[in-house]
Amino acid sequence: MQEATEEWIERQRVVKIARSWERTPYRHMGRVKGAGADCLTLLAEIFTEAKLVPKIEVPFYPQDWMHHRDAERYMEGLLKYAKEIEGPPQPGDIALWKVGRCFSHGALVVQWPIIIHAQAGCMVTQEDAELAAWLTHVGENTADRGKPRERKFFSFWAT
Repeated sequence: MQEATEEWIERQRVVKIARSWERTPYRHMGRVKGAGADCLTLLAEIFTEAKLVPKIEVPFYPQDWMHHRDAERYMEGLLKYAKEIEGPPQPGDIALWKVGRCFSHGALVVQWPIIIHAQAGCMVTQEDAELAAWLTHVGENTADRGKPRERKFFSFWAT
């Protein structure tokens, strides 16, 4: 059983806040629980609501920016608040996947491989990241075809 340290309590609070966003529709650059969020704004709002970061000003980005740019804008913004870690991630950590030409899809870890994320065309939901073919493979999106999709993990609690 996990010891109830201050960090563990914070991590559980972050997961609880993330769960409160479930069923929020996907809306590009949305930031309102129940009304709309995307994967980036969802994470920004979760950590702001948990009072672990101040309100994060997110500059405008086109919905398909990751298909036209190599710049790691999402990851660079994340690194202002969190550090990259070697897996396995803990509850409250962030998983980031390379979608398109750069790392551009993020999710909150509930208990790896279970994540909460906002996906275009869907609502904020929990998903098993190891079973979601679109998160695990590029190309034909199956374990026996295509190539593995790159992912990284980040933590606000990394030292």
